[in-house]
Amino acid sequence: MTVSPSAGHGNAERSAARDQAPHRRSRPVPVMRWLRRVAMFLGPWLMVLAFWYAIRYSGFFEPGLIPTPGQVAARFWDMLSRGELLIDMYMSTQRVFVGVALGTACAVPVGFLLGWYKGLRSFMDPLINFFRALPPIALIPLVIVYFGIGETAKVVILFYAAFFASVIVMYEGISQISPLYIRVAQTLGASDFEIFYRVIIPLAVPHALTALRVALGVAWATLVASELVAAQEGLGAVIQDASAYFQLDTIYMGIICIGFIALAMDLALRRLTRRLLSWQERND
Repeated sequence: MTVSPSAGHGNAERSAARDQAPHRRSRPVPVMRWLRRVAMFLGPWLMVLAFWYAIRYSGFFEPGLIPTPGQVAARFWDMLSRGELLIDMYMSTQRVFVGVALGTACAVPVGFLLGWYKGLRSFMDPLINFFRALPPIALIPLVIVYFGIGETAKVVILFYAAFFASVIVMYEGISQISPLYIRVAQTLGASDFEIFYRVIIPLAVPHALTALRVALGVAWATLVASELVAAQEGLGAVIQDASAYFQLDTIYMGIICIGFIALAMDLALRRLTRRLLSWQERND
């Protein structure tokens, strides 16, 4: 059986076309993936803007009582260009950072002990939950009496909120660690120090990072209350001053700034968590 040159040439062209077809189909995939990511990122914020305008023009409230996003953005740019807002954001972020760092640093060892020793946990659990239920704003008069009206008082309120939020997360997580890991390490001849260093600490790190994230969110939620203590600078102070003069666009702007700074810090912490816990993904 003979094959004509033209037929061979045609088969070669079809083969080349088949080889090139996957490449043509694969080219749009990165673009579609990029568009999907953009849509996933912008989608929730577009929904918020749509809801904002819907509420403003729904008739439930006077339109003048709800500033438009453009008015809030203009107020943001005005305060930012004058440098006032940067100082306020810095002061609030600094207070939250110090309060969360101190609160979590104390909560991690306390939560570890409560989670590891069941008897101690049963003894202290009512006390921990009692103080956790107290709103920090209710403690402001006592904080002023004992710590004055300076930066220390504001940090103490944030410390209080961060400590009791993170200690609960920490000891609940530690109490759920399976003792099977300890038994396996003991069977392999590990010493008590090796068990603590190579087994318990790696298992406790995820819970410590989760406690830090929870404490960060609670601290930002408590920021306005902490800055009730004679604060001259800070986003909470901006909101309080604006409420005294009924400057709704400034109030909205301060709230949005708090939300975005808290979101940025949480995203950074989540990225750090993925880096520190990459060994878990490999094990899985």
